[in-house]
Amino acid sequence: MNNDKNYKGHMAMLAASIIWGLNSPIGKAALDYGIPPLSLTTFRFFGAAIAFWIVSLFTKKEHVKHQDLLMLFFASLFGIVLNQGTFIFGLSLTSPIDASIVTTMAPIVTMIVAAIVLKEPVTGKKVLGIFVGAIGALLLIITSQSATGGKSGSIWGDMLCLTAQLSFAIYLTVFKDLIQRYSSVTIMKWMFVYASMCFIPFSYSDVASINFSAVPLKVYAEISFVVLAATFLAYLFVMTGQKVLRPTIVSMYNYVQPIVASFVAVSVGMDTFGWPKAAAIILVFVGVFIVTQSKSKAQLDAEVLYQEIDQPEEKIKENDY
Repeated sequence: MNNDKNYKGHMAMLAASIIWGLNSPIGKAALDYGIPPLSLTTFRFFGAAIAFWIVSLFTKKEHVKHQDLLMLFFASLFGIVLNQGTFIFGLSLTSPIDASIVTTMAPIVTMIVAAIVLKEPVTGKKVLGIFVGAIGALLLIITSQSATGGKSGSIWGDMLCLTAQLSFAIYLTVFKDLIQRYSSVTIMKWMFVYASMCFIPFSYSDVASINFSAVPLKVYAEISFVVLAATFLAYLFVMTGQKVLRPTIVSMYNYVQPIVASFVAVSVGMDTFGWPKAAAIILVFVGVFIVTQSKSKAQLDAEVLYQEIDQPEEKIKENDY
């Protein structure tokens, strides 16, 4: 049963990573047209909130405790508002290539935060897996950049993208217990309502200034993808993965995003597929596999407990001699 849950968690995280890998070029296209970053982020939050509340009408109703509603506000602040808000602003200032490079820091940041907050052990396998995966992701990004001639972005944009990774790492670790108490739909509908409340007062003038009648159908399609796929579906998948997988494993799936971006570049003729990319993809998935084989705090505690229980028996046998 546990293996089945882990399998579903891995499949959910893989799906979310593929969607987010597509989101960088699609979201960047909408921004390049002239949709303000603050407006696009508001569309994401408000659109996802509506979608999750509609879905909740067809699922089992859950009563959320008042103290948990307060905790969900802070979860929304770190997991959505700061994460997506700083990322979209960072993406508007930097290039998709730079943004992808910064996302490779996510597993490292998450491992450190999990060690501090959850007391998760920093094992050799975990460090090795993150290192191997990062090498693969960076190899993909560098080869794609050299092939497409991508330009670097600004340091401020890169720092904002890094802030997004830090805030999401805090969300994955600090609020892990809260996430276990309610269904994914219940958690998400409240988190996106809070996120919308935080953004709408600041983005109202930006949204009102958009001439919606002049926006091309292509840009509407890009915005729809960002809202329904990269927000609604992706966060639903992440919630599924977060419930059964450790924070560091969840964050390792960030390494899948450069793979998706690379395949997109190849499919539209902007890049070619060769052995460096094949090697990079293998390294990414080997890295993820190594991290999944590392022992959690619960497993290490269970081993210590077993040794403590088993030790008196060994002493009795020694005394018998």
